[in-house]
Amino acid sequence: MALTGSEGAGVVVASQAGKALKKSTMELGGADAFLVLEDADLDKAARWAVFGRHWNAGQLCCSSKRLIVTEAIYDAFIERYIAGVAALKAGDPLDPETSLAPLSSPGAADDVRRQVEEAVAHGASATVIASEVPARGAFERPVMLTNLTKENPAYYQEFFGPISLVFKAQDEAEAIQIANDSPFGLGGSVFTQDIERGKKVARQISTGMAYINHPTAVKADLPFGGIRRSGYGRELIGLGLKEFFNYKLIGVTDIDGNF
Repeated sequence: MALTGSEGAGVVVASQAGKALKKSTMELGGADAFLVLEDADLDKAARWAVFGRHWNAGQLCCSSKRLIVTEAIYDAFIERYIAGVAALKAGDPLDPETSLAPLSSPGAADDVRRQVEEAVAHGASATVIASEVPARGAFERPVMLTNLTKENPAYYQEFFGPISLVFKAQDEAEAIQIANDSPFGLGGSVFTQDIERGKKVARQISTGMAYINHPTAVKADLPFGGIRRSGYGRELIGLGLKEFFNYKLIGVTDIDGNF
């Protein structure tokens, strides 16, 4: 059994697979962390953050949904990020000039809007970024949520739309702590000009995938998958193929019974 879908669907399908003693792989939701350390190239980090969060209007399990920025460069990064998001153009998805897509359905747009309202009701601050969107279609204007506390349901939720959850971290250690404080564990990103530092931080992020100076990627020649509520097993390339193998051992002995 192989499923790409929601947590709810994963629970149902994995349960039924288990009852039938069928092996299963689950590629479920995600709330990928996008860490920006104080030595990052801010222009590059902001450009990738805009893309990573708004690619397909944020309707990706591995979208960069939580931006975690160290305090020393927080204001400078946010200024660049807001400018980049504001420059997105919403419109016909078939138009090459379109850079902000509609959501999959009016119901999906309603769900995202409800999540934002709930987050604000629990104390979050919502900044609507001034990207104009068509009146017709399931479009949502990009929103940045800040001042999120652990008591806010949004802190642990996945937002499947152009909604950015932004966190200010005092330092690298707190950025890692915030990144790992999630029920999900699909992918994550670390932005720093010190590659060895990036590797060290990436190893400490509790996810199935971690990228340095790039949002979580999807490529046919790289294994894809997560941990915890993001599912289990791997897709693509060798690891993905082996998920569907049943290995058989044939042991051969000599006349004396030695292998």
